Amino acid sequence: MPTAYTPKEMLEKLVSFPTVSDQTNLPLIEFVESYLADHGITATRVPHPTEDKANLYAHIGPDVAGGTILSGHSDVVPVEGQAWDTDPWTLVERDGRLYGRGSCDMKGFVATALALVPDMLKAGLKRPIQIAISYDEEVGCTGAPPMIDHMREQLPPAAACIVGEPTMMKVVTGHKGCLAVNTTVHGYEVHSSMVDQGVPAVMVAAKLICWLDARMAENRAAPFDARNEGFIPPYTTLHAGTIAGGTAHNITAKHCEFMTDIRTVPSERLSDWLMRYQAEVARMEAEIQAIRPEARIDVDIVAMVEGCAPEENGAAEPLARRLTGDNTDTRVAYGTEAGQFQERGFSTVVCGPGDIAQAHQPNEFIEISQLDAGETFIRRLIADHAAA
Repeated sequence: MPTAYTPKEMLEKLVSFPTVSDQTNLPLIEFVESYLADHGITATRVPHPTEDKANLYAHIGPDVAGGTILSGHSDVVPVEGQAWDTDPWTLVERDGRLYGRGSCDMKGFVATALALVPDMLKAGLKRPIQIAISYDEEVGCTGAPPMIDHMREQLPPAAACIVGEPTMMKVVTGHKGCLAVNTTVHGYEVHSSMVDQGVPAVMVAAKLICWLDARMAENRAAPFDARNEGFIPPYTTLHAGTIAGGTAHNITAKHCEFMTDIRTVPSERLSDWLMRYQAEVARMEAEIQAIRPEARIDVDIVAMVEGCAPEENGAAEPLARRLTGDNTDTRVAYGTEAGQFQERGFSTVVCGPGDIAQAHQPNEFIEISQLDAGETFIRRLIADHAAA
């Protein structure tokens, strides 16, 4: 007889797999494959091209269009350097909370969807439910795109996608895009008394950082755009979070490297901001090469995840509001894979159990009441798709 799990039991199993982004997620994927196969469901892997990782998706119900995707990521952030009171890879219940790495972000949602697969099979679905589990969301949402493309090719098109990141079961209709860029300035070393003959990489990097800050000041001062209503702050932010370079105070730095984070509102595109930044880098590079031809500036894209824009006539929002009863206008600054589904033609919202404040924290937890709310949501989805 196929193994059955409650959402809590399934969460306990998923948390036990240490799927940190720099490690394999295959043991978790193999467990889910086996569990689904026991219930007569064939899941499809979309493997990483070079690493021991894989996405997984499954189709439950009739082979017709108009179903709903329940999407979540399998990877979690590291626990090293964090002060945990419990084993992060063992689910611990205490005071109405379930502690463990990934319990909130976002194995709670994935566990609930998987635990209710037997109910989906028994319900006589008239519209299908598709479960999608990705890798490497935490390091730039790099795993989901090939999986979404594969689903578009192989499955009947879904009408809606619910990305179950923790929102306290609020229906999030939009979030900012995120562009992470690593910039390396290759300068030319001379003694600081001869600075006009060298290229001080730290000083060049500082100018680029000041350019970023000036653009954010312009954004802050610009007239309010109603399309950005609900975002805090309601404009695109540009931020340099790390910087390293130089060897001594009296030597022009040969190298300087810094990381930039650009988070765009839906009225603007990451590609446009990248082009603006690259144009400024090119202008600065021409200046330094006029001094030393071998000097240069390298720009490497670490992550580029488009935001999720509120939809005017999408199917996902009314469905999620009907199932949750939530009518608040909620938008967030953090990123998810929702924009990747949306830009590939799926009507998408973000809605899942747990509080985003717990994401990545030591002693991460999900309230049992939130896990229960997620279960209620998916049970209502099953009933909806069995009736329609």
